[in-house]
Amino acid sequence: MLASGPIAPCNPAEPAVRIDLHTHSTASDGTDSPAGLVRAAAGAGLDVVALTDHDTVGGYAEAAAELRALGAPLTLVTGAELSCRIDGISMHMLAYLFDPTEPELDRERELVRDDRVPRARAMVGKLQGLGVPVTWERVAEIAGDGSVGRPHIATAMVELGVVPTVSDAFTDDWLTNAGRAYVPKHELNPFDAVRLVKGAGGVTVFAHPGAHARGETVPEPVIAELAAAGLDGIEVDHIDHDAPTRARLRALAGETGLLVTGSSDYHGSRKTVRLGEFVTDPEVYREIARRATGAVPISAV
Repeated sequence: MLASGPIAPCNPAEPAVRIDLHTHSTASDGTDSPAGLVRAAAGAGLDVVALTDHDTVGGYAEAAAELRALGAPLTLVTGAELSCRIDGISMHMLAYLFDPTEPELDRERELVRDDRVPRARAMVGKLQGLGVPVTWERVAEIAGDGSVGRPHIATAMVELGVVPTVSDAFTDDWLTNAGRAYVPKHELNPFDAVRLVKGAGGVTVFAHPGAHARGETVPEPVIAELAAAGLDGIEVDHIDHDAPTRARLRALAGETGLLVTGSSDYHGSRKTVRLGEFVTDPEVYREIARRATGAVPISAV
């Protein structure tokens, strides 16, 4: 069960105004606890928030419990951001409202999570070889109970004064996919990710597909192939997309029948973007909720 107690499924036909479908907590690489994220979302005036930690739903129970205690007019959507790779290009797939107990998808998410520690250790080793005195112990301390990743390493670099901000660590000098300290990890083929999420009753959205600063981007013909294979949508309104990129992605969505979402990709204090800085149209949200059969959005009121 995704939740217990007085929390009941919300009616996706009810109007929602401010909808943020991409956020992170300390269950992965955010700085807000899952409970803190729920409080922050309510304080930001959101109507719907999706918790989409990297390759895990480990923060969802805490978030749901806080929603129940808070009693705020907020709807919570369970999700995850899945690590994928195709033709050597890393990409992220947002998965919403899937059954978290479905064994095949759960097994793949576990493989990705298990690879995070040795991968992060290897990146720390590369940084040390480049003269950066970062230690694994400090990175692990920053990550805490969350799934360790590059933002935790970047935070350690900021503490050492190597870079001024976390974002500045994501360059080819350091941690981008082409960076000197980059180490690849186990990642799903996105076509398999779409199949697995669909098999678990969920909905898939390609996260920040035009974010060139994160490395190479997936070619548009491949996105069209993913759409034909069952991909539901693409995240268009995102901090890493400039106006021409958003226009191009909207046109692609129109050509391929993909839903268009917008979201903050909130990571707490690790990034400057605010909750609700970019949002999803209520009609798109209702369509996502309608397509999902693995879980339902929940509300405490």
